Amino acid sequence: MTRKSWISLALVGLMGMYTGCANQPHYIDPEKDGTSTPVTMGLDYEDFQRAAIKLVDSMLRSKYLDRMYRMKMKKEGKPLILMISDFVNDTTQRVDIDQLVKRIRISLLDSGKFIITTALRAGGAEDSATYELRKLRGNAEFKQSRIAKKGTIETPDLSLSGKIIQRVSKLSNGEQRVDYYFQMSLTDVSSGLAFWEGEEVVSKAGSGKSAPW
Repeated sequence: MTRKSWISLALVGLMGMYTGCANQPHYIDPEKDGTSTPVTMGLDYEDFQRAAIKLVDSMLRSKYLDRMYRMKMKKEGKPLILMISDFVNDTTQRVDIDQLVKRIRISLLDSGKFIITTALRAGGAEDSATYELRKLRGNAEFKQSRIAKKGTIETPDLSLSGKIIQRVSKLSNGEQRVDYYFQMSLTDVSSGLAFWEGEEVVSKAGSGKSAPW
């Protein structure tokens, strides 16, 4: 092969590499048309992590929440009790909602302002052990002094609900843009009023031929 042929082959290879990089999925900076480290077009752990941290930070800055927490500590000497309500996946992906919720729960527990109840959740108890234990009342095989009494399950002060929404659009350069909206609401269950709501958007762009999942 001649020297000229080698140079032509090298140029073709470089052009192929450039085209491949251009089509690589990337984040979209909401402030400008910049990009960051390439990622998949679908949701991944980093997206959950980013959304969870920002939403929790926003929630903990709520003045109403801080006032409610201080009143609860002064009156009962313990943090707010939170139950997990409905979290809806309105995307084309099989998203593990519990992965997002778990990260949020850990952060809220670490803040010291919350205790999470597992005896109550939308659709039924998250941990059935609380109720299974109470079925042993009157069973002579078990030490009854260790069985929880009636009226001892704590009721929640707040409920946390959320939704993930996906929107896909075409860009002028032939790529496609995928926006994921992470939305959450914190509701005072005694009044049914949501006193905090947050939304975090994760936007990505990539090849128009790739599927966002």
